[in-house]
Amino acid sequence: MLLIAAGALAFVALRQTADMFYSPSRIAEQGPPQTGKRIKVGGFVEIGSLVYRDDASMEFNIVEGADTIHVSYVGVAPDLFREGSGAIATGSFREDGIFEATYLLAKHDENYVPREIMDMETPET
Repeated sequence: MLLIAAGALAFVALRQTADMFYSPSRIAEQGPPQTGKRIKVGGFVEIGSLVYRDDASMEFNIVEGADTIHVSYVGVAPDLFREGSGAIATGSFREDGIFEATYLLAKHDENYVPREIMDMETPET
């Protein structure tokens, strides 16, 4: 009995913290999930779409092929976040169809070099 209760509690906790992932093409096909439902959206930050505001907010588009999601975010973006890079945003859709992100992740490529050592010369072997 105790084992069943522990399993049920774990299931409920996991279900509440697991966010569904949506790509722009999935949303174009199926439509956005219900307003206010916490999800993750991901793709590439569209070049030319990133706009910084004076109130520490930003807006940008996440694209996948021809499909686009307009995103609004308030806060400091990750260091690797930039146009053309991969990104995942956690948040929810508003009534007006804009995705309001509460958390951003930026994907780096396999050629990532930290900013601090970018200008250093590589040692000769």
